[in-house]
Amino acid sequence: MRRTERRRRSRRGDSRSRTTVIMIGIFAVGAAAAATAVFYSRRDTLLSPEELLVQYMEYIPEKEYEQMYTMLNTEASGNISQEDFIQRNSAIYEGIEMQNMEVEVTAYDKERGTVAYEMSFDTTAGRIQFENEAFFMKGEEGYQLVWEDALIFPGLGPADKVRITVVPAERGEILDRNGQLLAGKGIATSVGIVPGKLENRKEAIQSIAELLETDPESIEKKLSAKWVKDDYFVPIQTIPKAKGMELMDFMSLEPDEEAESERERQEKLLAIPGVMLSDTEVRAYPLGAAAAHLVGYVQSVTAEELEKHAGEGYTAESVIGRSGMEALFEKELKGRNGCRIFIVDSEGQEKEELAVLPVQHGQAVQLTIDAELQTAFYEQFREEKSCSAAMNPYTGEVLALISTPSYDNNDFIMGLSGGQWAALNEDENQPLYNRFRQVWCPGSTFKPVTAAVGLDAGVMDPLEDYGNEGLSWQKDSSWGSYYVTTLHAYEPVILENALIYSDNIYFAKAALKIGAQELGNALQEIGFSQELPFEIRMASSQYSNTEGIDTEIQLADSGYGQGQILVNPLHMACIYSAFCNEGNMVKPYLVYEQGKEGEYWIPAAFHTDTAAIILDGLTKVVNDPNGTAYMAQRDDLLLAGKTGTAEIKASKDDTSGTELGWFAVFTAEESTRRPILIVSMVEDVKEKGGSSHVVRKDCLVLETWFRENEGS
Repeated sequence: MRRTERRRRSRRGDSRSRTTVIMIGIFAVGAAAAATAVFYSRRDTLLSPEELLVQYMEYIPEKEYEQMYTMLNTEASGNISQEDFIQRNSAIYEGIEMQNMEVEVTAYDKERGTVAYEMSFDTTAGRIQFENEAFFMKGEEGYQLVWEDALIFPGLGPADKVRITVVPAERGEILDRNGQLLAGKGIATSVGIVPGKLENRKEAIQSIAELLETDPESIEKKLSAKWVKDDYFVPIQTIPKAKGMELMDFMSLEPDEEAESERERQEKLLAIPGVMLSDTEVRAYPLGAAAAHLVGYVQSVTAEELEKHAGEGYTAESVIGRSGMEALFEKELKGRNGCRIFIVDSEGQEKEELAVLPVQHGQAVQLTIDAELQTAFYEQFREEKSCSAAMNPYTGEVLALISTPSYDNNDFIMGLSGGQWAALNEDENQPLYNRFRQVWCPGSTFKPVTAAVGLDAGVMDPLEDYGNEGLSWQKDSSWGSYYVTTLHAYEPVILENALIYSDNIYFAKAALKIGAQELGNALQEIGFSQELPFEIRMASSQYSNTEGIDTEIQLADSGYGQGQILVNPLHMACIYSAFCNEGNMVKPYLVYEQGKEGEYWIPAAFHTDTAAIILDGLTKVVNDPNGTAYMAQRDDLLLAGKTGTAEIKASKDDTSGTELGWFAVFTAEESTRRPILIVSMVEDVKEKGGSSHVVRKDCLVLETWFRENEGS
């Protein structure tokens, strides 16, 4: 039957990138089949061709292909079988992920029996829209549709196929402030098996499983997949890339024993007939454990995530950020796959492009972090249960965030065995635990805060002598057997000396002068019980487990950073920044911007005069020979800071509790070429020299920082 030429239009584009081709069109093999009698109900016989077309189209999104088939005049439709009809339509519509279909009937030619319509729908390559027409024949039971391939797309012939090409988006890199890679492309080794070359299969698989620290059952399962053939390479596991005696830098393995062990393992694998090793591109983390808690890692999306993120461009081959920056900046890093839908003829020649969606590679995310400083912290504290935050106290740029002990995030890319995962989770030192996001008892590093609050409130005079009480003191007998103790007796007992000698008694008295209500209100004004305005969500600092400070003893203990005071290390760094910014607390930030000026989180957190007094006292803590942080004194530049040791006890009478060691240190002059402020906390320092243990390690970090930046 002669048909009029159809008008058509579609979105077009150009794609020059390397693509992965997925065939979704299937040639409908047309062996003549017996005509299928189609009976319509009395209601259906009343439907016009326009109404029937709309009904037919409504079945498509619902995948009601059998219902669609019942509407055909099968003889006029080339005697296509139901099976071939369903296969053809489902393969195309579902392959292009058709959704949001809209159909508008534009004309009906009763004489010719044609219904003209406009159709549009969304696909993986964008929206497709075209004009088309459908032909209906009238029989005894009413109108029936004459189906042909061109009803799917104008110009689609019986021997044509619809193809999709996908251009995978490259995940964006994560960089440090100097452009050094924190996350990006790396090369690892894919261990695979060619089943047909295995000898003594059971014994060989057992040996492979032992070398890969996995179980034989999981290997057998992969070899039993439907797609596997004897001469296929079947990937089993991804392992670090070994080259001679060395491993790729991003794997963060030591160049001697671990590299040698890995090389030997791979040689043993290659010695097994049927085992092959090939390079594979993976997400790589050059700093490994030194930045794992900060950078995080990616993993393959799960079925649940595909459902949760439907319509966001994820496929079964996608990865998704699981933690750290990889999760925080998932939207920016992931990019969007490119896609192209087109028709090819029986010779594979392209006939028409239907839709194109250009690839959008993921954006690079540059952080304010300094990779060398981050690594220096890790090298000093890797064996400790600790956390550190470093920032520029004038701009708010966060230079390092470290939690130890750590884990190698490259292991998550390689694939953790059950034993490795169990070891990480059962390790009593909790390497997966991110300590820099938590809050901790600050001990004496809190004393400058108490002093600043008291000076601002006008209840403290920095030159007032509180009197020498010896090494223990209580307000009165109402405290029973409880005494505040300190380590040094000195005179006069004024603020400057109290800071230098880190006098608990002085700051307990200061807190009582301030009062519970005033102290609580002041702490709330400098960020306690608030969310830190930072890209990473941190636990909020607190001054009480309840709504307020309940007792005099709790108030006194709060004055020197005990009681129920808990502070996040980065929040503490922000508070200390006020002492070198005339009382203004900077706002911390993590995304690098060239030339960005710092912002204040809390302007006028303290009075300008108060900040100057505290800064002078903290400078003496480091530079006075009697200062608890004198070990950090340098001849080449001026540092200020405060040590702290917090007791963690089950009760007041507990003598077996642990101690947290703290050190807050910063460059005291804005003219310093590379200013820095560090707050470090280490657990279990009781037998290591208390806060002095932390001071020693931070001094080595500072040495690296100033040495690395010489000549910058």
